[in-house]
Amino acid sequence: MKTMLKAMQMQKNGISKDILPLFEHIVQTYKGEECEGKFIKAMEEHLTKEQRFRLFEHNGSCNGTGYDKERKAFALEHAEKPLAERLELFKKTFGRAAVLNDDGTITVNFACSHGYYKHAPKGKFKYPASVETYFERCAGGRLYEYQKALGIQMKIKSVDVSPLNENVVNPVVFTFEVVDHTK
Repeated sequence: MKTMLKAMQMQKNGISKDILPLFEHIVQTYKGEECEGKFIKAMEEHLTKEQRFRLFEHNGSCNGTGYDKERKAFALEHAEKPLAERLELFKKTFGRAAVLNDDGTITVNFACSHGYYKHAPKGKFKYPASVETYFERCAGGRLYEYQKALGIQMKIKSVDVSPLNENVVNPVVFTFEVVDHTK
């Protein structure tokens, strides 16, 4: 959460200086999962969805999880192929499906077993923040993964969470706006 706090303190991210002491207090007072939960809950209460999306685009969960070499190698190997073809190859290689939509967005149905089984056992979410805010953070991780492997630049457009107890297989749909696919 210290990295997220530093990002929030950067003027370009447009976070009001009036609420920064709240986040500083959380980071200084709490540790581990308690800090994470309180920090994300405060983000939910004091930031707009768009502000959270911008922050999670740069500091989402699961960034740099040890697969960056494979992602970069994949991006280099397939750089000259059309984006739709790269997405199909990505699915075959990494096992994650994504759809390139007519409007230039990419839609990803995603089941986060870590989030569901660790933080929401028996339908009860462990963090005090909502499931939606948790998955907004997860969207940042997926965005990171796709950008690295596909060699593109994207932004989070939406995060749609189904009730977890109704759809454990694909509890969330991320929609990413493709900003630059020639990266």
